[in-house]
Order: sequence, then C-alpha cells, then structure tokens
Amino acid sequence: MTHSTAELEELLMQRSLSDPQLLAAAEAAPDFRILPDATVIKIGGQSVIDRGRAAVYPLVDEIVAARKHHKMLIGTGAGTRARHLYSIAAGVGLPAGVLSQLGASVADQNAVMLGQLLAKYGISAVDGAGLSAVPLYLAEVNAVVFSGMPPYNLWMRPAPEGVIPPYRTDAGCFLLAEQFGCKAMIYVKDENGLYTANPKTSKDATFIPKISVDEMKAKGLHDSILEFPVLDLLKTARHIREIQVINGLVPGNLSRALAGEHVGTIITAS
Repeated sequence: MTHSTAELEELLMQRSLSDPQLLAAAEAAPDFRILPDATVIKIGGQSVIDRGRAAVYPLVDEIVAARKHHKMLIGTGAGTRARHLYSIAAGVGLPAGVLSQLGASVADQNAVMLGQLLAKYGISAVDGAGLSAVPLYLAEVNAVVFSGMPPYNLWMRPAPEGVIPPYRTDAGCFLLAEQFGCKAMIYVKDENGLYTANPKTSKDATFIPKISVDEMKAKGLHDSILEFPVLDLLKTARHIREIQVINGLVPGNLSRALAGEHVGTIITAS
C-alpha cells in the first residue's frame, strides 16, 4: 500500500466526505481508464433516427464498416416523441423526474430499433445491468448500442426553470464516455456543427469549426447545439476534454471523425 493510498484511507475513515483535504487526496489518486480504446457515438433522435430509413440505413452501414477498426459505444437520443410526451406531462403539471422517465422510454425504443437493425451483424442493444457486459461486446464485435438517457428517473435534478429534465441523452452519453474513460465522444446531428445562430432559421449563421466552453458561453451559444449541462460536464471532466459534433446525414463523416479527422465542430474544455 502506497503512502498516498494509506493517507486517503485514513482521511476517509476520519473526515466528512466533503472535507477539502480528503477531496484533494482523492483527486490526486491515479486515474484508471476502463475502456480507453473505445469511442462513444451519440445518434441524435430528432436529427437522425426520426428521419427513418433514409438517414438511419446509411449510418448502419457506416457503423458496420467502421467496427473493423474501431470500438464503439452507440447511444441513442429520444427525439420528437419525447418532446410530445414532455408537452403533455408538463401541461398536466408533472415534475421533472416523471418527464425523465418518459424521455427515457423513447430513447429506449430508439436503442431497441437500432439494435434490431444491427442484430444480424452481432451488435446488440444493452440496458441497465447489461451495461456491465459492454467490455465483452466490444471484445467480441467491437460495438454495442445503449439508450442515451441517464437513469436518474425520479432522482433527476430539476432545472432552475421549468420541468424539462436538464440531463437528457446528450449528457447521458457524455457521462458514459467519461466514466468508462473512453478516448472520444462524437455527437451525430443533422447540421455540420456549431454556428453563430440557428442555420435552419438564420441565413447569416456562420460555421464555427472549433471553440472552447468559455467562448461558447461568452458568445451566448451555450444552449445552441448540445444540452447546456454537457458543457459544464466537459469543463470538469478528467478523461473527455473535447467533444466533436458532426453531420451524420453526410456519408463518410462518421468514419472520418472516428479516424481522428477534424470533421464538424470540436468543442474543447479549455
């Protein structure tokens, strides 16, 4: 047992878990990356899956081809059906925790559908306790599908305003990438990346190839392409220090991003 480990154990037995010295000792402990060779890919619900065959089939083919060289954890978004559920549940006064459960049910459905499309290639969708088998799936077939919604359910932390769950599928996929110590986090959307304004409604929107979290917040872009909490999670992360947002409707973009090319927008922690 090293001195640092003994010191940490002693502090844990004697101090509050919020004690500054204990927290500093825990922070100094060496990092262990569980899946350092894997990449987490978030497939957007509204931006990709809701478009159906035309958007999903080419991505399925690209995923199957990419697994020859890359290990992938593929998370699914919720999308339009979740928004419909949110509108009804919020309208009748239900809390964020209930909306979180409803959103999770749609992300689960999308994971099941994507898993079925990939099943003949041996790529399965896992849920809940099945996440413990992720390393086995990666070792055997280099890919696995999961539902992107974090399982907070009734324990969802409410947003400062309103009842829409602040930690949704963007955040859930990021948290998985960070906790597993993965090498990269790629968000597959229906835009080329981040713009100075919404490119769907603004003709003057300018593409931004690379930007930091602080720059996004300073420009008022902190809630323009990803869920707001993702930026704060990125800022404090140990392993995932940048994320990449790409257009999954452009053939080859995912393969290029997996190969390390600068496709779309890269958002950095600092």
